[in-house]
Amino acid sequence: MVELEFQQKTKTLIDSLKSICANYGLGNDGNEFKIITQTFLYKFLNDKFAFEAKKIDPSLVKAGKWEEALAALSEDDLEMLQLQMGADTARLKPTHFISYLFSQQNAPDFAKLFDDTLMDIAISNNDVFAVKTDGGAKVVLFDRLSNYIADESKRDAFCRAIINKLVEFSFEHIFNQKFDFYATIFEYLIKDYNSNSGGKYAEYYTPHAVARIMAAILVPKEQQGKIKNVSCYDPSAGSGTLLMNVAHAIGENRCSIYTQDISQKSSNLLRLNLILNNLVHSIPNVVQGNVLLHPYHKDGAELKRFDYIVSNPPFKMDFSDYRNELDTKANKERFFAGIPKVKAKAKDKMEIYQLFLQHIITSLKPGGKAAVVVPTGFITAQTGIDKGIREHLVKHKMLAGVVSMPSNIFATTGTNVSILFIDASNQGDVVLIDASNLGEKIKDGKNQKTVLTLAEEQRIIDVFNAKQSQEDFSVVVSYDAIAAKNYSLSAGQYFDVKIEYVDITPEQFAAKMQGFSDNLERLFSQSRELEAEIKKQLAGLKYDH
Repeated sequence: MVELEFQQKTKTLIDSLKSICANYGLGNDGNEFKIITQTFLYKFLNDKFAFEAKKIDPSLVKAGKWEEALAALSEDDLEMLQLQMGADTARLKPTHFISYLFSQQNAPDFAKLFDDTLMDIAISNNDVFAVKTDGGAKVVLFDRLSNYIADESKRDAFCRAIINKLVEFSFEHIFNQKFDFYATIFEYLIKDYNSNSGGKYAEYYTPHAVARIMAAILVPKEQQGKIKNVSCYDPSAGSGTLLMNVAHAIGENRCSIYTQDISQKSSNLLRLNLILNNLVHSIPNVVQGNVLLHPYHKDGAELKRFDYIVSNPPFKMDFSDYRNELDTKANKERFFAGIPKVKAKAKDKMEIYQLFLQHIITSLKPGGKAAVVVPTGFITAQTGIDKGIREHLVKHKMLAGVVSMPSNIFATTGTNVSILFIDASNQGDVVLIDASNLGEKIKDGKNQKTVLTLAEEQRIIDVFNAKQSQEDFSVVVSYDAIAAKNYSLSAGQYFDVKIEYVDITPEQFAAKMQGFSDNLERLFSQSRELEAEIKKQLAGLKYDH
């Protein structure tokens, strides 16, 4: 009950911040997203500091106002206190506290003080909390938020409204909450800003069912709590939904996360997600940039290899501008099955997922595991790069299986998707699941989407992990059997064809045969008429110059 109450209070805080933005003309403005997420983060870091400080120095709990007691500490004592805090707690000075800004809200130029405070926190914590770009620049934690208000005369009042809202609420009681609580809050915080833009780079939002299935198959229950010091990677991380699920299954303190994403917005969302989910130690590994053109994570000259990789890459987009830059000798090993050609009349339909998939396979450690969302067409294509990738996976024995999902599992794209599971240590059989008939259809805005029940999710996970064959649902096949079927990874192609025998009398048999014969005669007759009509039309054609 307490958890639900805090969840509601947190959502109310987010709603009231949105309401302030709307009152100052920023409703649905592109900058509203930055204001909401950054003020939320400022509040979160402020209360996390308070929570940690009180744990270390119980006298702060007894003090009437902990901020004043903390401000009264000598510089040395404050530094000592901060040294005892975990690396995931931002280093704050007494002048950074929300209560201090609250007490200063009638000062002239309050907006400047508010912005300066955020910028000072960002600079003081740059080493831990800044995201890098592939060019080496740093994307700091905060922007000067009042600058987003065009009318300068309203900036002080805008910042006062925010501080008055933040001071009313405390996060301190929720720092002991678990992953699911933060997943819900994060989703609520970004729900208006993380729309899938129909295939644009890094704007994909992966449904939780897909994220949960991927995590539960990559890290089965019996392995949870036993895996240590592993690396998890996503080369098109978006807001990090997939990585958070996998990190949670492994244990947040047992893994390090590495990402690259071309979108600045996605990198900021991911940073926020890492902070909420106790993964601050991984922020230095978050890189904003084009992973296909400039892969950042390396070991010397080689690509860095990872224990776990999850990804929901964009499927199709125009990368014609840099396609030829990828087609080099140095990239031969990485893009082993080839690089899609430029489609002269449909550049936006270039199959970029093929590049991500090859990059992922090349970035996997020997014995590593990966789960990648792919268009279902990938699993059966008879020629080209798709088939080349499947052949590579089979010949190198690095396939765990495929789960073909129901259509419209992503509300905003009609593309059918499958989850490809890669396991560089799987010498045995491969599991193919056809889950396309599962789920219930629900309306999501103007779109219809399919939602799996928790029982259906669990069925997929259990059948895959136990390598079970179930009639019309799953098959377990050898690598040789896949090669014999032209490397198809579609479960349906391996299902047994069932012939049902029905007892009928000679009279019923004769009647059926007569029915077939009559039907066939009718079709032949129509065919003859059509043939005569076509000849007549052809005879009437005249040359016209």
